[in-house]
Amino acid sequence: MRARTAAGTLLLIATLAPAVIANSGDRTGPSRRWAAVYMKEPTLIGSVIVEGPVIFVHDDEQMARGEPCTSVRLFHPQQGPADEIASFHCIPTQRRAVETFTMTTRPNRELGYGCILIDYQFAGDTEAHGVPLSVNAQLTTGGPFTRGDR
Repeated sequence: MRARTAAGTLLLIATLAPAVIANSGDRTGPSRRWAAVYMKEPTLIGSVIVEGPVIFVHDDEQMARGEPCTSVRLFHPQQGPADEIASFHCIPTQRRAVETFTMTTRPNRELGYGCILIDYQFAGDTEAHGVPLSVNAQLTTGGPFTRGDR
């Protein structure tokens, strides 16, 4: 009886341990993470203003090589990812792990509307990814949604 209890306990630990490690925010997860989000208001990301559905992708291996590690793509719900609208080398900052994908913005006082993306953070990750600011801005509406559609 003790052998079955011990074996069951070990099996339970072996089954749950990978899930706990992957969600603990200790960066042992995949080197490439992504999140699909809807930008509710015009948001400056680097040098592009975007509104609508986009996908954020971060690649740790590219970051280690000094290459642009973040890409932001337009997202069409029926067709999937589309054109890349921004690509940059993020500014990593340590934070407490968050439960959901999180973005930090500030009002875009320079243009008088919308906001500016300061950083983003993936669920379960202890690293936020700062966005370098560019002075050249273009207006892009994401996917099939435009301001008048909402």
